[in-house]
Amino acid sequence: MSAGELIEALREPQNYELEFDGRSYQVEVQMLENTEGYVHVGLAVDDGALPAAIVPASDSFIRAKSREAP
Repeated sequence: MSAGELIEALREPQNYELEFDGRSYQVEVQMLENTEGYVHVGLAVDDGALPAAIVPASDSFIRAKSREAP
């Protein structure tokens, strides 16, 4: 997914509930930064049970914006 597609898709945080191996998980995806050079996206996942619901597993990634030649 390109930086532009991420910006469009993540104008608002996205929340999902997924089922995997018979267990339900809550997933949140949100744009953390939208700078001139990159988009920083955060992900968080928990199963709704304590303590994971308080401190979910999380990670983030950065997608560079393409630069056009002058």
